[in-house]
Amino acid sequence: MGVLERFEFTLCMPLCMTSIMILSVSLEMVYIILTDPRLAPAPGVGSGVPGLATGSWGPLDPLAVGPAPGLALGAWRALHLAFLAFILGNIIGNLCLFIRRNPSIRGVFLSGRALGQGWGYCYVCESHTPQRCSHCHDCRVCVLRRDHHCVFFGQCVGHANYRYFLCCIAHLWLGLFYAIVLNTEIFMEFLQEGVSLHSVFLLIMPWAMLVTGQVSVSAFWFAFVADTCVVGFLFISAFLLFHLQLLCHEQTTLEWSAGRHGLYNLGWRRNVTELLGQRWYLAWLCPLVPSSLPGDGVSFQFRPLPAHQPTSLF
Repeated sequence: MGVLERFEFTLCMPLCMTSIMILSVSLEMVYIILTDPRLAPAPGVGSGVPGLATGSWGPLDPLAVGPAPGLALGAWRALHLAFLAFILGNIIGNLCLFIRRNPSIRGVFLSGRALGQGWGYCYVCESHTPQRCSHCHDCRVCVLRRDHHCVFFGQCVGHANYRYFLCCIAHLWLGLFYAIVLNTEIFMEFLQEGVSLHSVFLLIMPWAMLVTGQVSVSAFWFAFVADTCVVGFLFISAFLLFHLQLLCHEQTTLEWSAGRHGLYNLGWRRNVTELLGQRWYLAWLCPLVPSSLPGDGVSFQFRPLPAHQPTSLF
């Protein structure tokens, strides 16, 4: 089944919004890299942040401050652009492969295949389902080793695409951290000028400042993207930490919420190999690195816990 056939318009909208935000942050980062005088110091170029006017935050207009005269693509700028391209390449590549890899049961089961222990039956799909498989009402299909339905990517996270989901989240975290570092001067300027009602509203509610005509469109966009980087970084940090814990314990989000802990925990190294593949140590670097999964998403090795051993949260 093609990618377009598996998606509805309502499921594509979150993916489109995510892509727009990634593009917006990327464009702001490129703008800072190309205009920040700290990356190419030259006589007569100040140390202020491009787009931050001296004095109040009222005339903030990032697009009003252009590159320094005779600005050349120096070694530092080239290095920053290469690092940004590496991050974007991994985000886009992992996102595309996440969408392309179908984690559902369609085309997986062979006719006459013997049912294993713990199998169930889905009356919606009219098919037998193995352990750790559950039905997604958004995707309208059962998903092998279903973790959760990602509303930002418009598809379920399962056995076939978990590697690309986790690597995409990891590089999103790295990209947002990098964007915050590039935007550090904005917040430093904010602290040096003192906290005023105007500056607080600009950082917290840039939409209100734009509607009331207090700032220009370019100033609003610059502040909005900077705020998005901070909020997104905090959200992605908690989300990534949570999934890294699940990864090391070979556990899905559904199993964690249901209180089923330690059933498939074979040690962190084998757990990582089961989910990221044989070359898991290289899978983080590029989505095109081949790393075959040892399992098929249908049968799993599990370690039953002793009756006297209490289950732990992690």
